[in-house]
Amino acid sequence: MHIAIAGNIGSGKTTLTECLAHHYGWIPKYEAVDYNPYLEDYYKDIPRWSFNMEVFFLKERFKDLLTLAKSSGKETFVQDRSIYEGVYVFTENNYQMGNLSARDFHTYMELFESMTHILHYPDLMIYLRSSVSNLVKNIQKRGRDYEQQMPLEYLERLNQLYEEFVFQKYQGKVMVVEVDTLDFLRNKKDFSGIIDQIDAHLFGLF
Repeated sequence: MHIAIAGNIGSGKTTLTECLAHHYGWIPKYEAVDYNPYLEDYYKDIPRWSFNMEVFFLKERFKDLLTLAKSSGKETFVQDRSIYEGVYVFTENNYQMGNLSARDFHTYMELFESMTHILHYPDLMIYLRSSVSNLVKNIQKRGRDYEQQMPLEYLERLNQLYEEFVFQKYQGKVMVVEVDTLDFLRNKKDFSGIIDQIDAHLFGLF
């Protein structure tokens, strides 16, 4: 099976990916953040580095999906951010903001559309829905230098695009988790509630 964890920057995707991998024995696939060679430059000069960064992320996520396709089918992978939200949220946002030219955006989309011929939707996408204030709190807490100057407007635009992506564009199976009042890392009851929802969606146990 393929489980994808979706959500804005600071929503808790990586933490939930780790928790689910430990709980179920699933194989985690993490987003290429700490070793992305373009990310720091991107936050310094977004228009200059947008195309490079988006293509790098697309390449990494596609590699993960190829790994899934080659697996025996007995393993379950839990993925920190899917290829779909990378395209329909982050790349779309850069294009709308003028950080990607029309030429670069259309080239990128043609590449993605070629990939979709061999892609399948995840068995379940878990959308971590968060307010901007909660995102900011989490971003400040984890302390990545290149994220600290991120404009609020940027997070707000991403949140809006996530809503459009999840509820209007995405055609796969979605489970929505409202995370503002949850602490699934430290609160066992919060984590158990998420597990119950996942079991219900995947196995129909409730």
